[in-house]
Amino acid sequence: MDARQIIEKLRDKRPLEPAELNAFAQGLASGAVTDAQAGAFAMAALLNGMSDPDRVALTLAMRDSGDVMRWDLPAPAIDKHSTGGVGDCVSLLLAPALAAMGACVPMVSGRGLGHTGGTLDKLEAIPGLKTEVSDARFHEIVERVGCAIVSASGSIAPADKRLYAIRDVTGTVESIDLITASILSKKLAAGLEALVLDVKCGSGAFMTTVEDARALAQSLVTTANGAGCKTSALITDMNQPLCPSLGNALEVMTVMEALTTGEVDNILCDVTCALGGELLVLAGLAEDVERATWAVRDTLTDGSAAERFGQMISELGGPADFVDHWRDRLPSAPVVRDVMAGQPGYVCAMDGHALGMVVVHLGGGRLKGGEKIDPAVGLSNCCMIGEYLDADSLVATIHAKTAEDADQAEAAIRAAIRLGETAPDEPPLIYEKVTV
Repeated sequence: MDARQIIEKLRDKRPLEPAELNAFAQGLASGAVTDAQAGAFAMAALLNGMSDPDRVALTLAMRDSGDVMRWDLPAPAIDKHSTGGVGDCVSLLLAPALAAMGACVPMVSGRGLGHTGGTLDKLEAIPGLKTEVSDARFHEIVERVGCAIVSASGSIAPADKRLYAIRDVTGTVESIDLITASILSKKLAAGLEALVLDVKCGSGAFMTTVEDARALAQSLVTTANGAGCKTSALITDMNQPLCPSLGNALEVMTVMEALTTGEVDNILCDVTCALGGELLVLAGLAEDVERATWAVRDTLTDGSAAERFGQMISELGGPADFVDHWRDRLPSAPVVRDVMAGQPGYVCAMDGHALGMVVVHLGGGRLKGGEKIDPAVGLSNCCMIGEYLDADSLVATIHAKTAEDADQAEAAIRAAIRLGETAPDEPPLIYEKVTV
């Protein structure tokens, strides 16, 4: 391989051969490709874009730079991926719901990124639970329970790990082609047969406009299907938190309330069920999306999803009685403060990014890599767009380590939520579906 020739072809907008991209990915993983060459490749991809065939080839090459899982299961291996938002704890509901319906869900998830929370951080708010397991143990849990949510091992898509770090310091993170290859190389390395994508759009998402979200969704769907994984995407709203709580333990509490009380008439459960219905049809486990969507909701209300969730928690080292005693098992913050509206009005708009950063600054996220997070801090009882508030109505409840932290959070919350005299149009929950 001559890395220079590959970079020159991408620079000059000439098509690349799959063998060239495979060699480049192997060079990323082994170190044969230098940081300078990787940065040049990333910049050329950002400025010139990549064709559909080249993007598929790069995704497969990055997938094959490490281990690729193989499954021998009674049902297809399926999964969901979200592009990230605030209060997005769909995975914690969806994985056990699908498992309760006989699906197999080997879910390799990530940690918080920027203003968004991470599924692994949320799970690890549960005492004793560990998301780092061996591949053999991962297989065992999926076979036994039907689902497992774990972190990626170092042997999964090492080329992506290297290229991502270089993109972060070379101003090339925004490349849709490289975002696509990064997301899908890890997902496809999990050996999936079907995948549904939740592409977030709005103030609390990385893609703030429908147009940008659509471009990413189309790239992801085209590439995943081109790589042999049946995939579709829903573009969903993130102009307000999906969950009334933000923060790791607080979001787990909301999930447990849904699983154990049967109260699922909310936007979090609506998105969960919509994604589940799409995925079941993609995998050939259902024929009608609407019926499959309602079937997912049934698992949330009849206790079967809760049972699978409890089994998964126990298998990952958490309390065996978590489903029955979750209120006693999750950590709580020492300072709890209600934030009142202070004036009447309709909730007209929210800055989702700012609300996410409130949680980060409380200690519930990371301002730099490797920082330890506090699972107990965050926000609960968050108001919603379109809701009418009196002066003494609750805007949110702060859970903080200190009174000073709560003071700063309160000021940021007031700045992030705008009240008005007239009711706004509520944002649609799902903007559109993207298929090949």
